[in-house]
Amino acid sequence: MDMGRESRWEKDAMTVEIVFALVTAVALAAAVLAVALALALALGLSGSVEKNMLEGGALLGATAGVWRLVRVLRRFGERRREGR
Repeated sequence: MDMGRESRWEKDAMTVEIVFALVTAVALAAAVLAVALALALALGLSGSVEKNMLEGGALLGATAGVWRLVRVLRRFGERRREGR
């Protein structure tokens, strides 16, 4: 095995992990936004309050998505350095 070079399966594993991180981050962000939308609809809020709630939900969703993305990729990097 060449030292310093990644094997094909390592590259494939990295690609799968990146796609998994992106898909789960988008799903989490969409779920958080859906909860904010459902709350806004269920509570029957007025125009500006509903708009602010949806903007807050979008911000929280984006934050949760980025958090998930970073968490999955860091965990993968740690496992990779350990040799697992």
